Amino acid sequence: MVRPVSLIHVLTIDSATYDAIVAHARRDHPDEACGVVAGAEGSDLPTRFVPMVNAAMSPTFYEFDSTDLLRLYREMDDNDEEPVVVYHSHTATEAYPSRTDVNLAGEPGAHYVLVSTRECGNGEGPVEFRSYRIVDGEVTEEEVRVVERYDDVPTNAQEV
Repeated sequence: MVRPVSLIHVLTIDSATYDAIVAHARRDHPDEACGVVAGAEGSDLPTRFVPMVNAAMSPTFYEFDSTDLLRLYREMDDNDEEPVVVYHSHTATEAYPSRTDVNLAGEPGAHYVLVSTRECGNGEGPVEFRSYRIVDGEVTEEEVRVVERYDDVPTNAQEV
């Protein structure tokens, strides 16, 4: 199922998931980290954090392991989930999608999160956390709203 992209672009993410993505990016630095946060189909809420192994093991490129990715998509299908967030880190550049990132963006309903660890050095410095929609090669940055819990959040970002 493909969610319609709203005119108001907002990623609402709980603080635990936000912290887990940042921790993964710091841990894998100087290589790029990558992963997915799944959520119930149509909910637009990222709830199941799935860190992946960067099969490229590279500071300038990420690649999901094809076996792990197939397993994840089967799990999501079995659980009526979809990829709400697809994330990776940039280790030497800002948190903005590269041409390669744009060309590989195959989930038009997903939020594409980039975490820049370029100022992280030993993994302790600040990071830049940004989110985008990438549809048909067009990149649109969106607001990131970090909440403690999803209790008071609309079940669909289009309701915001």
